[in-house]
Amino acid sequence: MLTAIKPKKRTILLYLLAPVAMFVFTVFVPLVTALVYSFYEWKGGPQKTFTGLTNYITLFHDGTFWQAFGHNIYLVVACIIGQIGIAFILVLMVNSRVVKLKGIHRTFGFFPSTISAVCLGLIWNMIYHNQYGIINWFLRTIGRPDLCKVWLNETKLVMLLVSIPLIWQYIGYYMVIILSAISSISTEIFESAEIDGANGIQSALYITLPLIKNTMLVCITLCIAGNMKAFDNIYVMTKGGPGTASMVMAMYGYQVSFNQSNMGYGSCISVGIFVLSLLVIGGAQGLIKRLTREKEA
Repeated sequence: MLTAIKPKKRTILLYLLAPVAMFVFTVFVPLVTALVYSFYEWKGGPQKTFTGLTNYITLFHDGTFWQAFGHNIYLVVACIIGQIGIAFILVLMVNSRVVKLKGIHRTFGFFPSTISAVCLGLIWNMIYHNQYGIINWFLRTIGRPDLCKVWLNETKLVMLLVSIPLIWQYIGYYMVIILSAISSISTEIFESAEIDGANGIQSALYITLPLIKNTMLVCITLCIAGNMKAFDNIYVMTKGGPGTASMVMAMYGYQVSFNQSNMGYGSCISVGIFVLSLLVIGGAQGLIKRLTREKEA
């Protein structure tokens, strides 16, 4: 009879050394370095002047930063509703017995997630373009040229317009996660609910959703983390404009650090993004768990 070979502790530690070292080098070291630089006035050259908490006091009173934080919160809310909400509905539709060729639906649903955010930004730039964009072309075709606009210059609409590509891109990503969670639920549960007279909406709200609440919490956490550091597609589409109407925190940190050559304050903004992201994620998780407990009680 064969016996299992148990590796030595030294061997296990050697195998773990490489990923731990990579994590420390790529995540921990840059974070600590940014924290150190945030206490200096530094223009990127060899000279650095220690200023203590001056950068943090400036950040606390920086209206543009807090406006950008508000825009990130807008993206978080819009994408939780748009990405995860629509993904959940589509998964229920794809997972039903009526739908055929489910594999094709899953593949094409996930396809936008594989496209670079920069490419998507360029594509949606063309869609919103005032001359050859498909939106203005459609409005002119139906005889309403008076409704044509330079869409990305609309201050009140620009955050919604940059949210739509983000929502569209990641619906398929969350579909795959939610679909894997629903696939693990026994079909007998749904059959029993159907026999008891539950319709599709009732099964989704009172059976499916409670059984996959942990997966939904993971999806919400990923969604918040991703949108608190949103940058690439907004940079391609608007660069934070018009003015600061679509400015997000990561873009503001980029502009301060590289366009204004203020590395010290840019590092302070990075630390602020990190802290605020943790607070928002922790607050959202706490709120969801509290609401879940109240429903269970």
